[in-house]
Amino acid sequence: MADDVHPSPAAETHFLPDPASAVADAARGLAMAHPADVGVVLDPLHLHALRRAPGRRVALVSGGGAGHEPMHAGFLGPGGLDAACPGLVFTSPHHRQVHAAARRVAGPGGVLLVVKNYTGDVICFAIAAERLRAEGVQVETVLVDDDLASDPDRRGTAATVLVEKVLGAAADRGDDLAALAALGREVVARSRSLAVASRAQTSPATGEPAFSLAPGELERGVGIHGERAASTTSRPPTRGLVAGMLDELLAGLEDAGAPGGDDGVALLVNGLGGATSLELHALRALVGDQLAERGVRVATSLVGTFTAALDMRGFSLTLLSLRPGWLELLTAPTATPSLPSLPGDLAPQVEPGSAAGSEDGGAGAGQDPDDAGAAVLDAWTRACEGVVDELTRLDQLAGDGDFGANLTSGLGRSQRRGGTLAGAAGAFLDEVGGSSGPLLGLLLGELAPAVRRGAPAEEVGAALRRGAQAVTRVGGAEVGDRTFLDALVPAAEALLAGGSLDGAARAAADGARSSAQLVGRRGRSRYLGDRALGAPDPGAVAVALLVVALAQVLAPGGELPEASTIIGG
Repeated sequence: MADDVHPSPAAETHFLPDPASAVADAARGLAMAHPADVGVVLDPLHLHALRRAPGRRVALVSGGGAGHEPMHAGFLGPGGLDAACPGLVFTSPHHRQVHAAARRVAGPGGVLLVVKNYTGDVICFAIAAERLRAEGVQVETVLVDDDLASDPDRRGTAATVLVEKVLGAAADRGDDLAALAALGREVVARSRSLAVASRAQTSPATGEPAFSLAPGELERGVGIHGERAASTTSRPPTRGLVAGMLDELLAGLEDAGAPGGDDGVALLVNGLGGATSLELHALRALVGDQLAERGVRVATSLVGTFTAALDMRGFSLTLLSLRPGWLELLTAPTATPSLPSLPGDLAPQVEPGSAAGSEDGGAGAGQDPDDAGAAVLDAWTRACEGVVDELTRLDQLAGDGDFGANLTSGLGRSQRRGGTLAGAAGAFLDEVGGSSGPLLGLLLGELAPAVRRGAPAEEVGAALRRGAQAVTRVGGAEVGDRTFLDALVPAAEALLAGGSLDGAARAAADGARSSAQLVGRRGRSRYLGDRALGAPDPGAVAVALLVVALAQVLAPGGELPEASTIIGG
């Protein structure tokens, strides 16, 4: 009743009964709507097709953040995927989800993972693939990177729909793992997409648009996680806008060595969540006319909202330059929820799954040597909870605004794992998606054994350095890339040089503040150029607060930086 009397800002905008469980609730709802086609496992969350074509020997598994529906869960079934893993909103699924989904559906010929080119997705799917191979499962990966606006390090966007449609039909006819992987990579190489928006998506955290546009402005080149484009432009008339988009897409295919030939192109007109069917079909007519004027034949097309960015007011265009035989794969029949028939009187198949963290114990199965780790985690949690709205704001400036929610989720799950640093390491690594979850988990896993009363500062510094090395090894980031390494590495260096913990805290705070002057080279901020300058990286702020918490607990009494000075510096 209290929620009805004093609704949150998001509750005034979104129609979610419980935002905290919205993704799992939606998965259960999909299974209820399609009880003959889709099953769901709640922990770790994944969905699986209840029917499979008899000739299929290789399972197809994909996933990504919630908010993109119907991709990927709507594509489960014959002619589509065998399993799908939804993360939190705009956040990759964690590796336990991918691993559990792939293990459930793996065919005798192995598993093909279809991954969109976002840092968190790449990391979490890669960890799952390593685990599967170690268990004897054959695994290949197709990385989708079709977004022309983020060239050369292209994001994976709406072409994923066409990739999965082609692969679903090819898997049904019995293609083996190597053939499917090669086909998928070739389809990716011959696909390009471009997206525009006149209004941002509504943030589930704030209930407000994630970014603002003045009347007559347009974001040209947005991402499906709601990222801003590299530049804001004046909005031209729609005919001129589409003409320019097609010119870029055709040039991009030409540069890729895939111009539209005798086999024509496949076209996807995709809504980003806030565009109406009236608009999308009118755009289909306009695009068809303009491509015909350029001598490009549209052999087949798909129109609708298939890859949303919550309720972003915009659309994307995807062109796939066809090779012989691909049209037959695209037009092969499917039986998935995206083209549903009404179900019979069947009960939904829903399984509770395993308890969080019970599978192999995770990285946090051990306990800290004494209460120091628990005290550090408590201090860090209090500091982060006090600035979570600011962390969300900072992340919206450089990406999709999910960092504050992901950090809060990880800290809450850490308490359910015993409230120790070791438990926090397991919680972040195993249960928090995106790039921040597993990378913070690796850091905490190195730090936990070194945090004890009376531990030498150099030992803590060595643990911080090992954590930084693990982050670089898995995520590829370096100091200066505008990540939390910009706060972590200075703290480690200060301790290894013989400095104190309070000195390390100040070094971490200085590093976090200095990230405000860095152009992002990792994560989603890398697509924005200098648009995020002036605001510190939220991950660097969080890690600086962690080092401050270490100093508070292990060496109390020193003069330490305040959270407000780190963020506002």
